[in-house]
Order: sequence, then structure tokens, then C-alpha cells
Amino acid sequence: MGQLNIPRVVIAGVSSGVGKTTIVTGLLAALTKRGVKVQSYKVGPDYIDPGFHRLASGKSAHNLDTWLVPPESLSEIFASTAQGNDIAVIEGVMGLFDGGRFGVSSTAAVAKLLQAPVILVIDAKSMGESAAAIALGFKTYDPEVNLAGVIINRLGSESHKLMVCEALERVGIPVIGTVFRNQELTMPERHLGLTPVTEQDAAAAVSKMGQQMAEQVALPELLALAKTAGPLWQQNAVVKGTGDRSAVRIGVAQDEVFSFYYPSSLQVLTEYGAELVYFSPLNDRQLPAVDGIVLGGGFPEMFVKELSANAVMRNDILQAAKRGMPIYAECGGLMYLARQITDFDGRTYDMAGVIPAACSMQSKLETVGYVKTRALTDNVLCACGESLRGHEFHFSRMVPDGSPEEFPWAFEFKKMRTGALYQGGYASGNILASYLHMHFAGNRLSARRFVDRCTQYMANR
Repeated sequence: MGQLNIPRVVIAGVSSGVGKTTIVTGLLAALTKRGVKVQSYKVGPDYIDPGFHRLASGKSAHNLDTWLVPPESLSEIFASTAQGNDIAVIEGVMGLFDGGRFGVSSTAAVAKLLQAPVILVIDAKSMGESAAAIALGFKTYDPEVNLAGVIINRLGSESHKLMVCEALERVGIPVIGTVFRNQELTMPERHLGLTPVTEQDAAAAVSKMGQQMAEQVALPELLALAKTAGPLWQQNAVVKGTGDRSAVRIGVAQDEVFSFYYPSSLQVLTEYGAELVYFSPLNDRQLPAVDGIVLGGGFPEMFVKELSANAVMRNDILQAAKRGMPIYAECGGLMYLARQITDFDGRTYDMAGVIPAACSMQSKLETVGYVKTRALTDNVLCACGESLRGHEFHFSRMVPDGSPEEFPWAFEFKKMRTGALYQGGYASGNILASYLHMHFAGNRLSARRFVDRCTQYMANR
């Protein structure tokens, strides 16, 4: 066990939509431009916000989620990725105390785990002195959370700023930033939230965010506050794979369509001896020479015509599946492996045809939230009856071609918020696909089993 001094700060919100991502992205850009070495994080299972972080700082962001990853492993991920930086900036999720059931993986829970000071973002539009009452309520709600200051967002004028700041001064809460309304900084959104940076030229917008935060947030005070965080005690390293086997090659789909990956999750596969080979089902003409495939989540519905047009790639993946190559797919990957996808306009396109089912986009969100799964059969990640923790968030629905009673469902899902049970996913031979998003750092045995399956395939090929 060793002591680490890592300056760190959490940027939390009163609720969703107060401007956390815009402010954090701008802060990352402003700090990076000044030569500050900054590493960013996102609380919760979100895949899109970290893309904006990466664009601003030039570094991959890491997710911190105490449902997907046990707290001790989460602390290890944070310590190993934050070392050597001048500051770690952690963007919260929803409101400060919001999370799964009983506050699991809330921003407050992660802040307490990492003993990090919190800066609360308050949207002051249509609000005056009430901003101080809100800040005071958040500060006293849980004394174990170190609420050290606030950033006031969407101020309308200098008089508005003065009114709010004077009220906060009276209750003894420091103001770290006063950010004025700027319609140019609005981030584009669509059915799963913010539009991924892979689909837009966001560099100019990020630059503007950086310029405004540099002018309206006290960066020296932010850095000084981050340095008040006490030392972290690094636990003994998690027992990891030896990596001494001959390198098995696992193809990871990554492009404009498939971009939902946790970097530290994929890293676990390499720790068990895998070489990751990135490829694009959208743009590449053929599947690379690999011994297994991972198809992450993303937005196949927005590129469904182009995916369908790449028939050679679709057929390569189908033939690999028929040869028994291990394939693991999450959400968008599940949709791609299906027989077809029907888009929002009702147009249907052929997909890989690995799964005897069709996916169709729905006008409303199908499901969102933390889940726990129980395997209904042995699969490439777990044995029958074993559980995985994860998250669901999708607008599409999968319907089996034949009788649902005879379909090889992968898991029984349990919604953690309601307790509802339902069957989902597909498991047959070396194919496993579902709407589940999971993190291998929280399911290390599953990572090892998948690499082992790929190694077996390589040996038998």
C-alpha cells in the first residue's frame, strides 16, 4: 500500500442539464492550453461525454461507476490513470446525489470514495438569491461530501452576477466561476443525448468553450482547491493475467458507428494476453486476421444504409461466426449481428444475419438504467446461473424470427430500480450478444474466459 498525492476536483450539478459537460470540456481545453497536465473522468456509465473530454484534453477519459466496477477496483483505476498529472477533473452525473437505487454510483458516492472536493454547478437562469439557498441545501444535505465551491452558469448580466454572488458570500460558499449565457456553446443532442464527437466537427465549439471558461472561471483557484484533496492510499494491485501466452488477436470494432467502449475495460483483455486489433465494419473492406471479435455499442441506426452496403464485411463476420469464432456484442453490436434493422423512418436494411432476429427503432426510449443479469446457459463470458452487472440504454427492440419460447435467450435481466425481470440477448455456441453494457474491470473472470475461448479457437483453427 502506497500514498499518492493527486490533486483532484469533482464538477457536480444540481441536476441534469445545468451545463456540466460544457463547463468541464471548457475547463479541460483551457487547462491543456496553459500546459497543465490534466486527466479527466466521468461518473456513471456515459460513453458520449468522455468523447468531448478527449477532444478538449487530447487524452482518453475514464468512467468511474461503482455499479459496474467494485469500489476498490475503481480506486485502482483512478490512481493508476491519474498519476503523473497536475490535476484530475471528474465530471459528475445528473445531480450531485442522484444515481441508481439507494444512490449507487452517484457523484456524491464517488466524491466520498476519492475524498475529492466538489464544485457545484448551478444554472442561475431565471433565479437570483435562491441560488444561494440551493447551494446551502446541497452543502448541508450530506456533511461527508466536501462541497467546496460553486460555478454559477447561464448568468444574464453583471447585475445578475452581483446579486447571486452576494447571496453566496453571505452563506459562506466560495464562487469559483461565473459563466454567462452563450448560445454558441449549446451542444447538439439527439435520441441518446449529446451527439458523439465522432459525428461532428466539434473542435471549434470546444475551443470556444475553453476560451470562455478561461475568462469566467478562476483557474488558479480551481487548481489550488484540487490540491487540498488529501492523500490517497493505493491498495495492492488487483491480481491480473500473466500475459505470457502467445498473443491471441481480438478484433475490436471501432469507428463512427461503434464507439462505446471504456478504455480501462478493454485494457483488461490485454492483461490476459490479448492483442487488440481495431477495425471498422463501416469502412473496412474485410475482417482482419483475428481469433475473436468484440462489437461495442454506438449508433448503427444512424449509419444503417452504409453498414448494409458493406456486404463483404457483413459476410466476413457471418462466416467467422459459422466457423465458431468467439464474438461478444453489446447493444449496437447486437443490432449489427441481427438479420436486419428497421430505422426511425420504417426503412429496413440487411445486417450480418448472425442472430435470427430483427431490430427496429422505437419512437420512445425502450429502457435505461442499471441491471443485473443471470446467464440462462453457458456462454463466452460466464457459466449458466452466473451474474453480470451492467447498464442498458436503447431505443431499439429485438424481436426473434421464430417463437420467443424457442429463442436462445442469453440472460434473465433484472432492473435494479424496479426489480422487473425479463429475458434478453442471444447466446448460441461462441456468440453472445445483448443490450447489456458491462465493464471487464468489474467482471475480470468474464474477460479471462473470453480470452481463453479466443485462444482455444486460435489453437483449433
